[in-house]
Amino acid sequence: MEKIEPMTLFGYNKLQAEVKDLKSVKRPEIVKAIEEALSLGDLKENAEYHAAKEQQKQLDNRLAELAEIIGSAKIVDPTELEHSKVSFGSTVVVTDVKSDEEFTYTIVGGCESNPDMGLISFNSPLAKQLLGREEGDEIKVQLPNGTKEFEIMEVRYQEIVFECH
Repeated sequence: MEKIEPMTLFGYNKLQAEVKDLKSVKRPEIVKAIEEALSLGDLKENAEYHAAKEQQKQLDNRLAELAEIIGSAKIVDPTELEHSKVSFGSTVVVTDVKSDEEFTYTIVGGCESNPDMGLISFNSPLAKQLLGREEGDEIKVQLPNGTKEFEIMEVRYQEIVFECH
C-alpha cells in the first residue's frame, strides 16, 4: 500500500528548502571539513575526520528521509475541504470534561506539527480520534499521560499560522 503524507503547501516548501540547504550549504561544508581532516594525516586517531564522516552520514540519512517524505507528499489545500466535521486543516476547540479546561488544536501534516503552537499531526492519537467528528461529540482519548475525555465545542477553518513572528 502506497504511503501518502498529506501536508499543506507551506510544509512542502519547508521540506524543499531544507533539502536545498542540506545539499547546497551543509554538504559542501562537511566535504570541506573531511578534506581538511584528511590533510592532517593519520586517520586512526583523527577525531576531526571521524566527526565529519559521522556528520556526513547523518546528513545523508536526513536527505533520504526527506526524499521519502517528499516522494509520498500529497499537497492538500485545507480551504477546499468541508469543515463541518473535523478534517485535515480544521481548527478544533475541545473542552476537557473533567477540568473544564479548553484547548484549541489545528490538524496538520506530520512535518508541520508544532504542539506548542496547537498544531498537531493528523497521525497523532488525539487527531485520529478527532477526525470525522463534529461539534457536540464527546470522545475518550488514550494519551501518554492517561485517558482524557473531551467535548468538541467548535470545528472551523481558519488560516493556519505555522511560525511565530
